Amino acid sequence: MTVELHITGDSEADSLLSTDPLGLLIGMLLDQQVAMESAFAGPAKIRNRIGAIDAATIADYDPESFVEVFRTTPSVHRFPGSMAARVQQLCAALVENWGGEASAIWTRGNPNGAEILSRLKALPGFGEQKAKIFLALLGKQYGVTADGWREAAGDYGTEGSYRSVADIVDPDSLTKVREFKRAAKAAAKK
Repeated sequence: MTVELHITGDSEADSLLSTDPLGLLIGMLLDQQVAMESAFAGPAKIRNRIGAIDAATIADYDPESFVEVFRTTPSVHRFPGSMAARVQQLCAALVENWGGEASAIWTRGNPNGAEILSRLKALPGFGEQKAKIFLALLGKQYGVTADGWREAAGDYGTEGSYRSVADIVDPDSLTKVREFKRAAKAAAKK
């Protein structure tokens, strides 16, 4: 199966997300307190600046220099120090626990949806909600067919929903996701 994601509006960044599981995982990690498009464009910026999207390379990168990679304009994230450290922690965990292969999280041992969710939640920077959204992204757009993935992803796994990045396939679906998020924020304020 050939995956073709359309999240950032930038063909180079989307191509990386479509072909590189680590790039996709890092994009999800960066998806907080910035626009989705900006977060998921981050892995391409990192690759272009250090020459690779590789867990061992990133984990071993000099931390101060990696923060500068994040600060370089256009920045990778609005919080370069904390997010650079978080990306390095994620990559170190991948090297230590998954042989540096992000896709092993959802492929090694043929895990079901609940197991993939558990593995994602064990990663630095991945809480319950982020893990469920990423699992939904894997199932809805990345070709992961693990038994029970929709149930494990909760509401994010619902077919035909427009709740998160997992549902963005074109500009129209991006608009629908933004509308859902605005409505959810407004409801939470009441």
